[in-house]
Amino acid sequence: MLLSQQTPDGTGGAIVTRSPSGRTGVLARDVDGPGGIASSGGHVYFTTGNSLVSGLVGRTDGTVFSVDPETGSSRVVARGLTQPNGLAVLPDGDLVVSRDAGEYTGLTLVRTNGTRARIAPGLTSTNGLWWDAVRQRLLVTTTFDTVTRIAAVDPARPERWRTVVALDGFGPLNAADDLTTDADGHVYAALNASANVVRIDAKNRARCVIADRVPLVSSVRFGAGPGWDSTSLYATSLLGGLYRLSPR
Repeated sequence: MLLSQQTPDGTGGAIVTRSPSGRTGVLARDVDGPGGIASSGGHVYFTTGNSLVSGLVGRTDGTVFSVDPETGSSRVVARGLTQPNGLAVLPDGDLVVSRDAGEYTGLTLVRTNGTRARIAPGLTSTNGLWWDAVRQRLLVTTTFDTVTRIAAVDPARPERWRTVVALDGFGPLNAADDLTTDADGHVYAALNASANVVRIDAKNRARCVIADRVPLVSSVRFGAGPGWDSTSLYATSLLGGLYRLSPR
């Protein structure tokens, strides 16, 4: 398992590894403000510069790194980003990063040729990102908007994004963060402030809380790889906890 580990002030940190037995290691050291992690083509991608201050003042100190987990060699694939929080790798290799603080709180597309563009105009306070292989869409959560939204973005026509579901409650009191899907397309989202993990049905969009009292839950992923239960969700907390959510 790969985890972003930040210092309390949100500036320093590392990308750490954890085995099912609890053994830990370090994939990347001296990472300033690590954020989203994604993997593709045998490489691990992660963001840096994910700090609230950078977002609020518009500092362009954010980057995306690529690491070969076998050799440990790394390279910068994007520079000059502002508070890159969530991260997703699209099927064509392009990257998308989110930002939820400051003047612009939307999505930025980073193409493989190095060019970039703001996409999905009107979709604001973006945070969690996940490529949904069932829908062939990028799923996005919103954090501080008055309504908590899970949106779907078609990379071919990002201006035509749509709302998959709007969750109950006042948006900032939910504070939606990262999300994932299962093989059937059901969506699972972590809600920081309400300490809940919600499930959205792929067919009728019905939602229910499947876990509560998970303090400052920040991300959810299904187990993958030897020793990790593929039927369980693993949830991280901004307080540093790692939780296993198993079906009853």
